[in-house]
Amino acid sequence: MENRQQDHGRIVVGVDGSEPSQEALRWALRQAELTGSTVTAVMAWEYPPLYGSVGWMDTPQDFRASLEQSAGQELDEALAKAVRPGSGPPVERFLGYGTAAGVLLEAARGADLLVVGSRGRGGFTGALLGSVSRHCTAHAPCPVVVVRGIEPAEDGK
Repeated sequence: MENRQQDHGRIVVGVDGSEPSQEALRWALRQAELTGSTVTAVMAWEYPPLYGSVGWMDTPQDFRASLEQSAGQELDEALAKAVRPGSGPPVERFLGYGTAAGVLLEAARGADLLVVGSRGRGGFTGALLGSVSRHCTAHAPCPVVVVRGIEPAEDGK
């Protein structure tokens, strides 16, 4: 019988607060329990797209700290919803500055598996894959699992 306490690798999962990313986090935690892996929950943050659009300007440190703190709180909230205290696989949290796809691909170096939700917060809701999940499946340094979120019934029930 296999010893589940043995280190069998690392699973990286992208978290952005969306329902598909919550499903991806839950899936990664279940997979880690089955394989004895650790989970690294990753959230990317970056400056708003229009920041500095009028030209180059230095970023105030308090603005940076506020954005990073907000992302950290969102990651903590997602983990609190999905992780059972005192049980389950070891979970590390990682906040990275940059685009979601870039941060996830960098975090996935040396990982055994990258798990992402099918859609994030933006884009077209009818699309099967979001831009981040599509980019990760094309460029990841390890196998990728794309987890679809729970779809609401069309009649609203």
